[in-house]
Amino acid sequence: MILPKDRDPRFITIRRGGTLTDDDHQLLALWAATCAEHVLHLFESAQPSDLRPRQAIAQARAWARGEIRMSQSRAAGGHAMAAARELSGAARHAAYAAGQAAVVAHVAAHELGAAAYAIKAARAAAPEGEGENSGRLECRWQRDQLPDAIRELVLDDQRLRNDICWSAFDC
Repeated sequence: MILPKDRDPRFITIRRGGTLTDDDHQLLALWAATCAEHVLHLFESAQPSDLRPRQAIAQARAWARGEIRMSQSRAAGGHAMAAARELSGAARHAAYAAGQAAVVAHVAAHELGAAAYAIKAARAAAPEGEGENSGRLECRWQRDQLPDAIRELVLDDQRLRNDICWSAFDC
């Protein structure tokens, strides 16, 4: 469970009654795609012929550029998450990260799902005893990628939802 019971209006677009601008929504999707792509190799090394997670990341970016509709990105996210279901460990988490990135177009608050699953993938891929440190390094790397316009929003969201995101953001 990565979404809170009560939706934060900062992650609901203005046209739907929240305070999130379209520009910031697009930045959230691009950041989520960057987080997912950073660990995508962990999926692709296990499933080199399965393009669904890579396509989901591409669709998230295409949506952010206004090239496709939200429903197309959301569908690609579902396909990436389907690719994850048969797997375990780092490959599974990496595919889920890609799926979560693509569904940011539908629900902006999935941005933390992409980041948290990427951290879980980094932890799972680490050598024995190094998982926590690898997760912290991934978390810090992700924070370094945050655009200034959404930095405080995402960092606050990480603080608020860290407990329901497997404490992934303790970095």
